[in-house]
Amino acid sequence: MSDSIDYGNLMHEAMRGLIRKVLDDVVERGLPGNHHFFITFDTAHPDAELADWLSDRYPGEMTVVMQHWFDKLEVTDDGFAITLNFGDAPESLYIPYDAIRTFVDPSVEFGLRFEQQDGEGADDVVAELDLPHIKEEELDVPEESAKDAEVVSLDSFRK
Repeated sequence: MSDSIDYGNLMHEAMRGLIRKVLDDVVERGLPGNHHFFITFDTAHPDAELADWLSDRYPGEMTVVMQHWFDKLEVTDDGFAITLNFGDAPESLYIPYDAIRTFVDPSVEFGLRFEQQDGEGADDVVAELDLPHIKEEELDVPEESAKDAEVVSLDSFRK
């Protein structure tokens, strides 16, 4: 038994669960109002699935947008599958929750950022909750939809 509570990993699990719940709701009801998501993920994650040309073009991380057109959204306990349009070419992706680096809904200025700590294990992954502004242009998204989004951080719980 550990002699301390691992708040960082508990928050990590809770925030990934929040993303899963939001995506489950989108499967059931669609995207409400002006909600849309910018999701940055690690394209080199061993469980991420994407076309070779996408992983070649984005060898470290990539930001996808769920807004006007997406198809075949399937949410599981470990990640989600979705078909998105890349230059008029639909491509299927599978994004594990553990591969997500940022999840932003700029319509309500909400965002989560997951940082990889220096180290070897999954215990080194913590979620940040420190409310710096992430601008959509920093996420390499189209300029016409740029608006500030707030990110929640947990620096105080880092080891």
